[in-house]
Amino acid sequence: MTYLILGLVLWTAGHLFKRVAPEMRAGMGNAGKGVAALAILAGVVLMVVGYRAADGAFFWGRHPATVGINNLLMLLAVYMFAAAGMKTALARKMRHPMLGGVKVWALAHLLVNGDVPSFVLFGGLIAWAVVQMIVINKAEPNWTRPAPAGKSKEAIAVVAAILVYGGIAGVHYALGYPAFG
Repeated sequence: MTYLILGLVLWTAGHLFKRVAPEMRAGMGNAGKGVAALAILAGVVLMVVGYRAADGAFFWGRHPATVGINNLLMLLAVYMFAAAGMKTALARKMRHPMLGGVKVWALAHLLVNGDVPSFVLFGGLIAWAVVQMIVINKAEPNWTRPAPAGKSKEAIAVVAAILVYGGIAGVHYALGYPAFG
């Protein structure tokens, strides 16, 4: 569990560095981007290694209903990521669609993984996303909505989300985690 927690700390520190210590980050120049990227990458590696090795109390598991809800939420989360990148209608209505997608993704995983390591990992990522939203909103209180995207971007975002979701499900199956029950 130590690696898992350390991974969450590095992930959070790497993402918050620019907002919490802007002078220090600016003083580092481009090297600051590399430091943050290394912290985030090391955090991901430690979270994966730590999660796979962690052991803890088990409260609930997969159920056909929660698997179905999980899959719908996952599709929504992937679309939220696509919407953020392509500045679709959702990105014009929601200030933080990518961070919202992280929260939906983590909640979906908590529905089907009711053990302590999952609470730490996915609950920690939900907490990080909430803190990140608060810090960004405080640092930049005025939000300028993106310009409207064309209808083709909306369709591309939906198709891309479905394709990426299929790829994610395939990777889950390859790793031994059946995404569809």
